[in-house]
Amino acid sequence: MNDYDVLIAGGGPGGGALALALRGSGLRIAVLETRPRETAAEDPRPLALSHGSRLILERLELWRALDPVTPIGRIHVSQRGGFGRVLLDAAAVGLPALGYVVDYAQLAARVTESLQGGWCDYLPGTAVNRVSLDGDAAVVELEPARGRVITGLLVVADGGMHADGNEAHAVRTVDYRQTAVTARVTSTVAHAHVAYERFTPEGPLALLPAGGDLALIWSTTPERAQRLCAAPDAEFLGELQQAFGNRLGRFTAVTRRGMFPLALRVARDTGEPRTVRIGNAAQTLHPVAGQGLNLGLRDAWELAAELRRSERERIGAPELLARYAARRRLDRGGGIWFTHGLARMFSSDLAPLRAARGLGLAALAALPPAQEFLVRRMSFGARG
Repeated sequence: MNDYDVLIAGGGPGGGALALALRGSGLRIAVLETRPRETAAEDPRPLALSHGSRLILERLELWRALDPVTPIGRIHVSQRGGFGRVLLDAAAVGLPALGYVVDYAQLAARVTESLQGGWCDYLPGTAVNRVSLDGDAAVVELEPARGRVITGLLVVADGGMHADGNEAHAVRTVDYRQTAVTARVTSTVAHAHVAYERFTPEGPLALLPAGGDLALIWSTTPERAQRLCAAPDAEFLGELQQAFGNRLGRFTAVTRRGMFPLALRVARDTGEPRTVRIGNAAQTLHPVAGQGLNLGLRDAWELAAELRRSERERIGAPELLARYAARRRLDRGGGIWFTHGLARMFSSDLAPLRAARGLGLAALAALPPAQEFLVRRMSFGARG
């Protein structure tokens, strides 16, 4: 008999959501976590969770434990140096909020606490070393020196790890030549639960309501990102003011600066037996429009549904993995190419493109049905 029905490599929000969605199913589950808990606790990234993700987290009994959470009532989209803007409104499309802003560190901590309740085997400080096939099971060798386990299905949910150990073989990568600067900033005008997505020649600049302050995600060149993170507060705030404008008054304070490189990474369908990738291990997206984690949570929810419907001896079988891939194809493809297209289209200052962007924004602003379609796709994915 296998040691586990499902072995999940990665205990972050994606892998943790999958495990929690299988709680009470009767399946034998183990979760491996390679990242030290202290590292997750220090992660400065803000998350924009969609309303669909809120519904998933409520079902996983995680939502109430998240505090503070700041709702987004409206999203203001514009481009620097060009005409055209759109104001998306939650009430106009029948949703209580267009999204919710929460710290990554807080969500990761709540997931970790839920995994330590004794209902699954939670193995911190453990990673996958090598995977081989033995009949109708995967043999997973663990490191450091943890021996090996046999599982019906290996789920790779760690964005930095690939089961075959060969990232070039497993992943298609597009380097955006951008780095995201994250920070918390204070302004003299209250945000009123409005999120701002402003497109600049160097990349998108997002300001999200976060408590009484604003969470900043600023995509720019790697060189400028390094300089911004090292700059005195007054210099940083001055450059932010110039890039964003005066819609929120004057920026007066900045804290919690960090940065991370931006690239599109999409796992190739290599047909690995008894193995499936979800979340950032399947696709790592540009942060524009905030779709990455939301797409990963839908990966976890849909995979859990397939596993719950399956007979135990068929978990990890080719037909189950094929069904899951088919269910996720439209949503994954749409999310990947939507964010990739935005990152490419809105990161150029060529006059014809600037004019085309302005016309597109103006057209979207004039078509409420198109706005509702866009919001529902961003909130619930392709099934929205």
